[in-house]
Amino acid sequence: RPTHAQMAEPAAAAAEGIDPRSGYCAATRTFHSLRSASAGALPPEALPVTAAAYAFSLLASPLPDRPALVDAATGIAVSYPSFLAAVRSLAGGLWSSLGLRPGDVALVVAPSRLDVPVLHFALMSIGAVVSPANPASTPEEYAHQVALSRPVVAFAAPEVAAKLPAHLRRVVLGSDAYRGLSSAGARSAPPPVAVKQSDTAAVLYSSGTTGRVKAVAITHRNLIALICAHAENRERVAAEATEAGEEPPPPAVTLLPLPLFHVFGFMMVLRSVSMGETAVLMERFDFGAALRAIERYRATLLPAAPPVLVAMIKSEEARRRDLSSLLVIGVGGAPLGREVAERFVAVFPNVQIVQGYGLTESSGSVASTVGPEESKAYGSVGKLASHLQAKIVDPSTGEALGPGQRGELWIRGPLVMKGYVGDDKATAETVDSEGWLKTGDLCYFNEDGFLYIVDRLKELIKYKGYQVPPAELEHILQSHPEIADAAVIGYPDEDVGQLPMAFIVRQPGSSLTGKQVMDYVAKHVAPYKKVRRVAFVAAIPKSPAGKILRRELVQQAMSMGASKL
Repeated sequence: RPTHAQMAEPAAAAAEGIDPRSGYCAATRTFHSLRSASAGALPPEALPVTAAAYAFSLLASPLPDRPALVDAATGIAVSYPSFLAAVRSLAGGLWSSLGLRPGDVALVVAPSRLDVPVLHFALMSIGAVVSPANPASTPEEYAHQVALSRPVVAFAAPEVAAKLPAHLRRVVLGSDAYRGLSSAGARSAPPPVAVKQSDTAAVLYSSGTTGRVKAVAITHRNLIALICAHAENRERVAAEATEAGEEPPPPAVTLLPLPLFHVFGFMMVLRSVSMGETAVLMERFDFGAALRAIERYRATLLPAAPPVLVAMIKSEEARRRDLSSLLVIGVGGAPLGREVAERFVAVFPNVQIVQGYGLTESSGSVASTVGPEESKAYGSVGKLASHLQAKIVDPSTGEALGPGQRGELWIRGPLVMKGYVGDDKATAETVDSEGWLKTGDLCYFNEDGFLYIVDRLKELIKYKGYQVPPAELEHILQSHPEIADAAVIGYPDEDVGQLPMAFIVRQPGSSLTGKQVMDYVAKHVAPYKKVRRVAFVAAIPKSPAGKILRRELVQQAMSMGASKL
C-alpha cells in the first residue's frame, strides 16, 4: 500500500505533464525523478555551508550512543563524541600549524584506517579539498594525479610516502608530526570559514577504465544533495514499515570492505556519519574476513560488487557463519544479473538486495532501489534519485528516446560534478552547456521508471554489425556451477570485427573445457552473441570497486596470440 507521501507524488507529477508511472515527460523527452523531495529538501544554494558541517548538523542531540567507526581487524571503536572532537582538533591543527586554507588540495593516500575519515571530515570542515588516492598506485600514477589536482600537501601511510613525488610536502599518518596537529588544534580552533556550496569539496580519481585517470571535482553541494537523497530514502523505508505495521529498520551497521578513495566507499562513510550510524572499516577486501566481520560486529548492511554475491552463493563458509544480522546488500560497481540475484535470494532469503548505480562524475549516485518492493525488480538499478532528470539519447542520431528504448543515459541535477580538474576538453565532452552529463552507459527506463543498464557503450562488442553486451554473457557464464568468475571482451577479427571471447576462472577441481563453455552459452543466446574464444586464467583483473579491467584482458588476449587459444 503506498504511503501518503507516495500518493501525493503521482498527482504532482501528472499536473506537470509527467507520466506518474515512468516519470517521462513527452513534451521535453526527459525523465524526472519520482522520489518525493520533501524529506530531502536541499538547503538554499546561497547558504554558505560545508558538506562536513551539514552532515554533523543532521546528528541527533545528544549525540548517538553507538560507535561512529570500528576497525574490523582490531575491534577498536570510535564514539560519536570522540569522532567529532577528533575532527575539530585536527581541523584546528590543519589551519594553524599547517596553514591550510579553503581551496587548498590535500592528497590522502592510505588504506581504510580509522584516522582517514577523521582527516576527510577535518579537511572539508575548513574548506580544504580532500583528494583520496589508491595506496597501491605506482610513482608514475601519483605523478599524474599530482599534476592534475596540484595538492599543497600529502597525508600518506608510512608504507606509501616514499612513492610520492619528491617535491610534494608530506605528513606521514600516525607520525609524531601528524599527532602534533591534533594537539595544536585542541588549543586553537579554526576561525569560522565562509565556504560556498559550489566550492570543490573533494577531487576523486575516476577509475580510468575508459582512458587515462581523470580528476573529478565534487562540490559541497554535490555531497549535500547526496546526503539529502539518503536521508529521504531512509524516511521512505521507515514510513513504509510503519504503514505496514512493522518496526522501522534499526540504524545501520555498515561493513565497508570498499576503499575510502573510491567514490562508493567515500560516500558510504559520509552517509553513515550523517545518519548517525556505524561504519566498520576493512583495510582490504578479503572474503573470509568479511564474513567473520559480519558475524562479529552484527553488520546489517554490506555494500558490495556483484562478484561478492556470486562468491557468497558458492561459499560453504557463508552458510556456516551466523550472518543473521545482515538485512541488506547494497550492490554497485557493475550490473547484477537477475539470475544471480534470484540464486542469492534462494540461499539468503532474509537479505534484501538493494541495487544502485552511480559514477564518480555523479557523486556516486544516479539511481537505486528503495524498500522491499522495489528491490524485487532484479536486474534493474532502481529509480532515479531525487532532484535528478535523465534522458535516453540515441548514440547515432542524438535523438532523445522514451520508455523501453535503449540509448546513452544522460543525467542532470545537483549530483553532477563540477568538472574534470585540469582537463577542460574532457569536461566539455562529458557535460554539455545545459548541464547534461553523458554517462557513456547504454540504458533504458521501463514503463514504471526503473532504470536498466545494458553495458558501457565503449565496451559493446561489435560482431558482424551486431552489438553484443559483455555483461549479458558474463551473467550467463557466472551461472555455470563450475565457473568461479568470468569476463568477456571483444577479440579483434578482420572478418567479423570482434569475436566475443571469454576469460574463465574454473572452480577448484573443475576440468571444464573451452568447448563446454561455448556450448553452455550457445544454449542461452542468439547465434550472434555466442562466445567464440575461451581462455582459462587464475583470476580476472578488477578495479578496487569490482569493475572488470577489460583493457588488461584485451592486452592479455593479444599477447597470447591465436596459436595458444
